[in-house]
Amino acid sequence: MTTIEAITDPTRPVPDQIARQIVLPEGHRDETTLFAAYKWLRENNPLAHVHVEGYDPLWLVSKHADIMEIERQPDLFSNGGGSDPGSHNPILTNQAGDAFTKSLTGGSLRIFDALPYIDPPEHTAVKDVAADWFRPANLKRWEDRIRTLAVGEIARRLRPGVNEIDLVKDFTMFYPLHVIMSLFGVPEEDEPRMLALTQEFFGTADPDEVRGDVEPLSPEAAAKQWANALSDFFAYFDVLVEECRANPREDLASIIANARQTDGEYWPKKFAYSWFVTISTAGHDTTASTLAGTLEALAHHPEQLAALQRDPSLIGDLVNEGLRWTSPAKHFMRQATEDYELRGRHIKAGDRLMMLYQSGNRDAEVFDAPDEFRFDRKPNRHIAFGYGPHMCTGQHLAKQELRIMFEELLPRIRSIEVTGERRVMQANFVGGLKSLPVRLELA
Repeated sequence: MTTIEAITDPTRPVPDQIARQIVLPEGHRDETTLFAAYKWLRENNPLAHVHVEGYDPLWLVSKHADIMEIERQPDLFSNGGGSDPGSHNPILTNQAGDAFTKSLTGGSLRIFDALPYIDPPEHTAVKDVAADWFRPANLKRWEDRIRTLAVGEIARRLRPGVNEIDLVKDFTMFYPLHVIMSLFGVPEEDEPRMLALTQEFFGTADPDEVRGDVEPLSPEAAAKQWANALSDFFAYFDVLVEECRANPREDLASIIANARQTDGEYWPKKFAYSWFVTISTAGHDTTASTLAGTLEALAHHPEQLAALQRDPSLIGDLVNEGLRWTSPAKHFMRQATEDYELRGRHIKAGDRLMMLYQSGNRDAEVFDAPDEFRFDRKPNRHIAFGYGPHMCTGQHLAKQELRIMFEELLPRIRSIEVTGERRVMQANFVGGLKSLPVRLELA
């Protein structure tokens, strides 16, 4: 990154290259430059108002404390604003993309009825549909099943001795998907289709993930791909909802499909679809990105790998540091419902704020030596799952999956070495490594 003179007056504009690096999906391909841009913001203009061409003006929220202050007040900082024409997008999209979405919905930006698009009290009611299933006490019932899946994935995709592989494409992307689909009761033969849809869903701005029914590089391309992937997901999950209602099973899909509202009627199918899409995508992609990024960090720190092999009881700490380090959910948007004073800046009602979780998780006021990977970091107050009422419902499942995989895989590793160029998904919302050649030797 070009050296830029520090700003001491926070009301001065942020240099365009900094704003574009963070706002534009293509700015996220180079994580070295991206994290330098985050650091520049934290040190010079931590709550910055920017306007990147093609996007609505917004605030960049780069500090851990500010993100937490916003997150804990959903009444003052709205998530999605409902389904009326006054709704806003909880995911940053360019103006052309928002216009395309409104053309599909009759003026609303609520393209599906998922938790990130709704506010309390509706958010609370929808979250309660499956909240109990995701509690740690219930997840213990699935411990053995998930461990069996982890052992099976290692045996299926790796072999004793030297493995010259792409860590992401040949290994880490499959295990979390297999877990989620197993919990849903989705047939294993359908998993490749679910994987492809997930990559299309989060890779809306990545040239490598463009669908055949989307015109590449058009202004609304990302929004159109998002909508088309959603439509395909909905078509698939409609069959699953019908099956679960006709023949309920003891699985997560049946709980969601058969949930009823206070009047005794089923929740509309669109809510079930949205639950399924959210869990299938976010529950898979973020966990896969964390798994890959953590193994990459251990490849660069063999002494930490050795320490974990000597004392596997520390793997829980590794999971937390891996989540902080990768922060695969990079942002969510909020909109102020009334005027508010934050960090001495006047936020006006209607202003949009981009909460930068990756930046907050590298905040030197919260984390000692934040740019160093330390598996035994304590305390570790990361916000990789967000904070407050919108904190990720599936966080305990994600931690459980990661812990179990590391417990099974790390004792078998003799060495792991990065052998080629790392490539990162071109995405400003959810993403991480998409390619990492390694030489992995297993016992």
